[in-house]
Amino acid sequence: MPAPFKFTTTPFADGDSMHRDFTCEGSNVSPALEWNGVPDGTKSQTLILEDPDAPRRTFTHWVLFNVPGDTTRLPRGLDVKTAFPKSDPAPREGRNDFGNVGYGGPCPPPGDGPHRYIFRLFAVDTTLELDEGVSNDAVMQAMDGHILAEAERTGTYER
Repeated sequence: MPAPFKFTTTPFADGDSMHRDFTCEGSNVSPALEWNGVPDGTKSQTLILEDPDAPRRTFTHWVLFNVPGDTTRLPRGLDVKTAFPKSDPAPREGRNDFGNVGYGGPCPPPGDGPHRYIFRLFAVDTTLELDEGVSNDAVMQAMDGHILAEAERTGTYER
């Protein structure tokens, strides 16, 4: 029986506080992530980071898609061009709710209490025919009917 699709290594335990380096108050770099159990038939993977505790609506912090299907780790401070120089198609990043393409770390309003930051990793049976800078909604719509498995890891942060 294959291993379950799940995160195995992150710089924080599930539900624990994220280090300041990964936030707007620190270096604002993405954490190193590792996982295992990528299902057979996975052509690409998508990673979405969201804050469901943001005022008014869920806030998207990172959209990364078309990660090669055999990938099981992302380095700290991911730069898709150097991390995947020979991938075809190359992984792409979408637009976060800060209005930027790429990673935007946790940055809850001061005094708002702890927020949860959910890293959602999807194993997908296709590559997504989308341009860099697309929205989280566009990526989710493109994956509809193509998700083989999903893994989650939640970190928290408070200012």
